[in-house]
Amino acid sequence: MSKLASAGIGLRLPHHADFLAMHRSTGWVEVHSENYLSGPALAVLERVRADYPVSLHGVGLSLGSAAGVDDTHLERLRVLANRIDPFLVSEHLAWTGTDGAHLADLLPLPLHEESLEIFCRNVMQAQDVFKCQILVENPTTYLQFPESTIPEPDFLAEVSRRTGCGLICDINNIFVSAHNHGWDAQTYLRALPREAVREYHLAGHMSGKGEAKGLLLDTHDRAISPAVWALFDEALRIIGPRPVMIERDTRLPPLSALLEEAALAQARLDAQAGRVDHALVR
Repeated sequence: MSKLASAGIGLRLPHHADFLAMHRSTGWVEVHSENYLSGPALAVLERVRADYPVSLHGVGLSLGSAAGVDDTHLERLRVLANRIDPFLVSEHLAWTGTDGAHLADLLPLPLHEESLEIFCRNVMQAQDVFKCQILVENPTTYLQFPESTIPEPDFLAEVSRRTGCGLICDINNIFVSAHNHGWDAQTYLRALPREAVREYHLAGHMSGKGEAKGLLLDTHDRAISPAVWALFDEALRIIGPRPVMIERDTRLPPLSALLEEAALAQARLDAQAGRVDHALVR
């Protein structure tokens, strides 16, 4: 297993001081690229990068936009990547704006041949600018477009085949979307090309209330549920060990709580790697 097939955490701004005060507290860190384009946060990230592998996870490139990606924003991300030298660069199966308007959310897109061509075109442009493979993360969704003709995991697999991009397998997103749409989560995992999956995400969710009753909501504001841990175990069995990131964006707990979840993920990675090694020597 690669030394980077280890557990890391999403580093958020309120945890900067505590993180810098710790000694080799996690295998690696992932940050939202747009928060580190300039200023004091960038200086902190450079200090972190001196001691830890860093993954840059973008949230505003809008790879699903029919109008194409914003060249100015893409160039700013390229400059950041050249400065930080990340071991992974990633974005989302989503769109976030068009015609100069940024909507500050990861919005779903219909999954059909036209959107596939648009998405692949934008991924290839991004990879040409970054001069490296990027990863695309599966979304959380609460509705399905009647125009969609391609199942989500097949869409992701085809994006990877056409562009050479890798995939982030967000376990919580699969669990939430599978509940919301009546999908089988293990079938989803088996439909992803194993060789393209380069990273896992783990996060928390909550049950919807009011008009959202009956749905699960991808909130990133609480501990990982036992059911998501169980699905992660299935992913390790089906796909295999990969770097895994603990993700929390709101209601941030003490940094130690994230590190404890990372340790739980690391134990699962180590156990699966041990099972693989044992099978190879039998």
